[in-house]
Amino acid sequence: MQAITKLRIYSLDLLRGLVMIIMVLDHTRDFFHFDTFLHDPLDANTTSIYLYLTRWVTNFCAPVFVFLAGISIFLQSLRKSKNELSTFLFKRGLWLIFVELVIINFSWTFDITFKVFILQVIWALGISMFLMGVLIRLPYQLILTLGLVLVCGHNLLDSVESTHHGLLWDLARNGNFAFHAIGNRQLVIIYPFAPWLGLMMLGYCFGKIYAPNFSVVKRKKLLMIFGSALLLIFVLLRYSNIYGDPFLWINQDTTIKTLMSFFKVNKYPPSLLFMCITIGSALLFLALFENSNNKFTRAISIYGRVPFFFYIIHFYLLHLLCMILFVARGHVFGEVTPAVFGIPFGFMIAGEGYSLITVYVIWTVLVIGLYPLCKWFSDLKQRKNYWWLSYL
Repeated sequence: MQAITKLRIYSLDLLRGLVMIIMVLDHTRDFFHFDTFLHDPLDANTTSIYLYLTRWVTNFCAPVFVFLAGISIFLQSLRKSKNELSTFLFKRGLWLIFVELVIINFSWTFDITFKVFILQVIWALGISMFLMGVLIRLPYQLILTLGLVLVCGHNLLDSVESTHHGLLWDLARNGNFAFHAIGNRQLVIIYPFAPWLGLMMLGYCFGKIYAPNFSVVKRKKLLMIFGSALLLIFVLLRYSNIYGDPFLWINQDTTIKTLMSFFKVNKYPPSLLFMCITIGSALLFLALFENSNNKFTRAISIYGRVPFFFYIIHFYLLHLLCMILFVARGHVFGEVTPAVFGIPFGFMIAGEGYSLITVYVIWTVLVIGLYPLCKWFSDLKQRKNYWWLSYL
């Protein structure tokens, strides 16, 4: 039987820790790569295979994290009453939305006037958790059905032009860097919540197989079956170019470029095919690493035990280093940098930056350097039962 402490599953922490580490690579590229604001790293016509893979692998981070959050909610439901869990989800959701609008937003822009508010993955998690505070009171089968409808059906709106406009549509389903004026400030919607909510609902339903009395052998079998099925669905639907993603793949002049086009699926909002390939791969990972518990996997899982803490800390360290290097390149501290895509990223200028190798070096040093701090905080959460630790 897999070791469980307070309903924590080591394989889930391992997967969560791995995607958190990969996520840092994407953000390091955002802050330091010279090509960040010039070209799409997934555009076969302008990218390199190394840059493409660096960006593509980070597609797993958000969907896996949201899916695992759903599983976590189910595991909490095994030890909390509906009222207790609903209250926690309402508070946690509102807290995450505040963190996105203030703490994370500032870490991206370093703009104390908050001219722009960016709704990214923490917002999507927050609003989804808030809504889950209501949804967990529904019957299990209804939650599963609604989750499938949101995940599998939202791409039906791809060709419905009337659904592609307006604040509410952008908040719920469109996103994709939609700008909306809020007074004299701008709201930038990158992560619309509806598809992510659907994925969290499916994660919640999938959490049943992680109940303490569920057979490990049966769980591994189901993980392999569902993971393989999702990848097969991805290949068949993507090859058909019929449904599941708003952008068709196109034959290119080389095999590599054709594969780049084939595997480039939409994240903003996450398409059905985007979720199939990422969650399908994640389920296979969970099956393969169900019983892994060695020195290396325990180290990786530390990041997965304190993901929120790790998430906030790494952003500020990246941007502080970005600011230092900005000055080192000959700029002055008070220099106003031009907005990029309408967003005032402080101390970042399109076309300036470093090679992909430098990005990997900074990423490696940061991840390793943060390990002792994450280990300390993980130990603190295990030793102490302060109520506020459950929000970090």
